[in-house]
Amino acid sequence: MTDEQINELYTDVFEMLDIYKEYSPVHADGTNNMDNIKPAIENMIDYIMKDPMETAALKDWLDNTDFWTAPASSRFHGNIKGGLSLHSLMVIKQSLEFAKPVLDNFFTSPGRNNYVITAKDIFIAALVHDFCKTGFYTVEYRNTKDISGNWVKQPFYKTRSDNRNLGHGNESVLMMLKILPSMIDNRMVMEAVSRHMGFSDLSDSESYNYSNFLENPLVILLQLADQTAAQWFGC
Repeated sequence: MTDEQINELYTDVFEMLDIYKEYSPVHADGTNNMDNIKPAIENMIDYIMKDPMETAALKDWLDNTDFWTAPASSRFHGNIKGGLSLHSLMVIKQSLEFAKPVLDNFFTSPGRNNYVITAKDIFIAALVHDFCKTGFYTVEYRNTKDISGNWVKQPFYKTRSDNRNLGHGNESVLMMLKILPSMIDNRMVMEAVSRHMGFSDLSDSESYNYSNFLENPLVILLQLADQTAAQWFGC
């Protein structure tokens, strides 16, 4: 990458971090302001997306699925209403936070000229990485006792039994391409989304050449952001 491309990358990264900080849905004490998730993501979309048709298509998809209300999991991080959108925003934020230290290091490596990465690439990969979880869960109820010892119906999330899923990362790639068809030419982003789970979401044949994908800095960046969002911030 040229110095001009790198400067543009970091300028956009810091601008989007400023948007996140304006809304700050995740607080240091572990509480969350769920009402601030949607405006934060939508303002980031408006800033970084230049194609009005794809901008509209992305926003329409977010509004016409359960992206804003679905959990991020049934048992682990983000297993609350709105957990998926909260997790997605936190992965965006972590990706942007780690972008400069991770990429500055990558730019000292022999492969620095093999990839041209933009802030839009980082944002899109982080936003769409768990799109496969939309429509993935259903709410069921179990009998449990409340604090007074009375039996009540307690809601919980459960994976739908009729799901047809081609793999966690790969399913999200397919959904991304349907919404944003121009990304078909962006293999770097497709690889990052497809391989964001590391070894845990691969068949034996996919594992055979997995290490080759680690040459892609966006694969590393998205894996780091995803893991830290879940394990450090619980969302």
